[in-house]
Amino acid sequence: MLRGFMFIFVASLLLMFLDCCSGSFIGICYGRNADDLPTPDKAAQLVQLHQIKYVRIYDSNIQVLKAFANTGVELMIGVSNLDLLPFSQFQSNADTWLKNNILPYYPATNITYITVGAEVTESPNNVSSLVVPAMNNVLTALKKAGLHKKIKVSSTHSLGVLSRSFPPSAGAFSSSHAHFLKPLLEFLAENQSPFMIDIYPYYAYRDSSSKVSLDYALFESSSEVIDPNTGLLYTNMFDAQIDAVYFALTALNFKTIKVMVTETGWPSKGSPKETAATPDNAQTYNTNLIRHIINGTGTPAKPDEELDVYIFSLFNENRKPGLESERNWGVFYPDQTSVYNLDFTGKSGGDDMTMEGNNVTRSNGTTTTWCIASTKASQIDLQNAIDWACGSSGNVDCTAIQPSQPCFEPDNLVSHASYAFNSYYQQNGASDIACSFGGTGVIVDKDPTYDNCIYMRTGNNITVASNTTVISSTSSPSPTPSSSKKEVSSSISSFLTIAFLLFLWNFEQAY
Repeated sequence: MLRGFMFIFVASLLLMFLDCCSGSFIGICYGRNADDLPTPDKAAQLVQLHQIKYVRIYDSNIQVLKAFANTGVELMIGVSNLDLLPFSQFQSNADTWLKNNILPYYPATNITYITVGAEVTESPNNVSSLVVPAMNNVLTALKKAGLHKKIKVSSTHSLGVLSRSFPPSAGAFSSSHAHFLKPLLEFLAENQSPFMIDIYPYYAYRDSSSKVSLDYALFESSSEVIDPNTGLLYTNMFDAQIDAVYFALTALNFKTIKVMVTETGWPSKGSPKETAATPDNAQTYNTNLIRHIINGTGTPAKPDEELDVYIFSLFNENRKPGLESERNWGVFYPDQTSVYNLDFTGKSGGDDMTMEGNNVTRSNGTTTTWCIASTKASQIDLQNAIDWACGSSGNVDCTAIQPSQPCFEPDNLVSHASYAFNSYYQQNGASDIACSFGGTGVIVDKDPTYDNCIYMRTGNNITVASNTTVISSTSSPSPTPSSSKKEVSSSISSFLTIAFLLFLWNFEQAY
């Protein structure tokens, strides 16, 4: 009796620890409503180069699923609003879709979420009543395949699903959607799926600039907005909107459902009246957002609560209708160059630089610098970066690191990546962003040239200082370096699992 009790107690303790260490993550939306996008294979390479581990796509395109196979990237895939009718009418339609579009590629392609319908309350056609039946049929298909515990089913919504969002504590769902929301929330609660919401502080500022300050929308506000009902203090609109959703869920007694942000971001270009749609504001919003999420601070109403967020979007999409801003949400241009500098790891700011063993000061000097690979980078990240730099995207001549060539030895990824990184860096103006490589590139002031392996060099405006750091940033404050909570979670999980197994072994010996 005691033995069984101890086993259950320790197992429960382990699961509690594993759950508390899960952490929040940042992903990106990969829309393809454009004429000039790179192939899915190249898009997958770009995602890996920038160490993005989570991607949302809006369908189940086979070429995209194949491109992300064996990359380790977790995919959220979608069932479109056009497919809601057939999916809701017949179980066989959902079964066939899963058999043809998912099972042949899973688990090599790591699919973790399926969204059934997208912002249906905004759809001109009244399809909201079809969502839950379609979700149930998709879930049944997953159960038949034994995947219902590995792939979660939900649906995405615009903030328009709320009738009120300010103050956050007054957040409430629109009564006009009650017939649709009640069964949907019951489905989510029963299956432990998140409530997925698309949050856009940009629109709140654009449409109500007299009431909403730009700093408040960009996570830059030095003042606080007080919720008069709760006394909670808000320094940014993103948190206020998230908490409004949580309060709306609580009002309907769905307190256990977690919120996930499936779209947020800021456009880099807009029509003449959209003056806030600039690259600087887009960089500021997304940089501060990433820092906020990775640091795991939660929201005022849900401090330390896990919040997973997908940034919209990977590329600018030229076929999207509407104002100019609609076509300019991308972090990258279709040619895979950056619209602005963004570090998805949350470890550095927009315009800061890192040098191994040195502090740097911007000046008018002409000291030459080079870009090399960080010795702390993983092998897979270095290989992905080399493939990108030496491929058609980076357009670097990597002949020198081929066998029998002057830079082939030493034959390791750090050495080969360093040569490729530096060539790209020098060819692209020796700018900070040209040495990013998803956080695997490092700027140094010591010439890496050795033997007959000559590293390209140019002059730039960096001076090395011995004990001081003076770095100007024109976009946004640099976030405090922090490790990804997912990475920490993995280490802790492994440790606890081993400790648990050792405990059981010793327990067996004792009894």
